Amino acid sequence: MQIVDPYIQVEKVDGIKIMKNIERACRTCYRSEGKISEESYKTLLNNCITRGHESVLEHEKITIRMFCDIGVYKDLTRHRIASFSIESTRYCNYGKDKFNNEIKFIKPCNMDDGTELYTKWENTCKEIEKNYIEMSKLGALPDQLRMILPHSTAAEVTMTANIREWKHILNLRASSHTHPSIRQLIIPLLLHFKEIMPEIFGDVPYDTEFPKEKYAKLTQIDEIY
Repeated sequence: MQIVDPYIQVEKVDGIKIMKNIERACRTCYRSEGKISEESYKTLLNNCITRGHESVLEHEKITIRMFCDIGVYKDLTRHRIASFSIESTRYCNYGKDKFNNEIKFIKPCNMDDGTELYTKWENTCKEIEKNYIEMSKLGALPDQLRMILPHSTAAEVTMTANIREWKHILNLRASSHTHPSIRQLIIPLLLHFKEIMPEIFGDVPYDTEFPKEKYAKLTQIDEIY
């Protein structure tokens, strides 16, 4: 058994280029392409967002890759206008050599290591893995084995959404009303988007009380796929 931390990878994008592409698409509505300048996108995007004219944000998309627990992706897949490719517990048999005959569990961010509560969680995961491996040796298929996997089970997720939907998702999922494991991943992503596209994501609120030391590690990579 491995207890691991979640992480998030984001494809390297040029935030300014994305915003300028959105500006050019938006100016089709007014045939005002002649007004494009080096920084004209800032005013135009601000006006669009202020007026609620956010459909123009759908012209661009971003893909990320997450290593998270099952509970996280179960919540995120409730968002309709996004594409998901998820590690399948129905086809992946963690009792095989391909997975080193072990299950990976995401370390919970809402239980302190060394406490009785954390020890109970850890012992439960160990017992689940033990039974999973034994069932696998008895010939159980992955779609049978998955029935005993808990929400803490780690999985890789590739997710793509347009900019408008990302703004909607982050607005909802970075708040204090969401599960801590989601905030752990989503807040760092929002902060990254705020940095590279402030005109679009600058007004999106988030739970500033969530401990920064618990933020999932975020890296930018050239290719997600």
